[in-house]
Amino acid sequence: MKNAMVGYARVSTRDQNLNLQIDALTKEGCVKIFKDTSSGAKTDRPGFAEALNYLREGDTLVVWKLDRLGRSLKNLIDTVQQLQSRGIHLLIVKERIDTSTSNGKLFLHIFGALSEFERELIRERTKAGLEAARARNRVGGRPEKLLPNQEVILKKLHADPSNSPKAIQEMLGISKTTYYRYLKKQKPV
Repeated sequence: MKNAMVGYARVSTRDQNLNLQIDALTKEGCVKIFKDTSSGAKTDRPGFAEALNYLREGDTLVVWKLDRLGRSLKNLIDTVQQLQSRGIHLLIVKERIDTSTSNGKLFLHIFGALSEFERELIRERTKAGLEAARARNRVGGRPEKLLPNQEVILKKLHADPSNSPKAIQEMLGISKTTYYRYLKKQKPV
């Protein structure tokens, strides 16, 4: 069986027309064309999901322009990498990017480098944010369940053997886990 040329066309609103894209995809030799009429920012693109499901290794996904393929740079990179991992080529008509050629493969490598660069930037920003917070004596993580005065109350209630753990938890409005975490925190190790 010959590898298929599969088209995907998308417009952002119902007022827009798919004809220009469909004509370009048909001219490229697409045997089947999947369509969506919704914003690229929406995660629900049933036509695109159908296209991905239909594509097989060696097939080529054809889109009119690169912006028709992804909702954001990250989404675009993820989509291109997903296609590559499945052995599916990508042809972008307007930009004449064809991943079955050496120039197209270069394009994929650039996309991979962009993805790695973006991940590294996120790591650096996170690290810098945590360091800035520590410099201001702020610690990340969940806020404490008990206020300092409630901790004192918890200790006093726990010291009285007539109070059951369940009764103390109900009085303070805390879970069993929180109750025992605070007691463990109070005991020297």
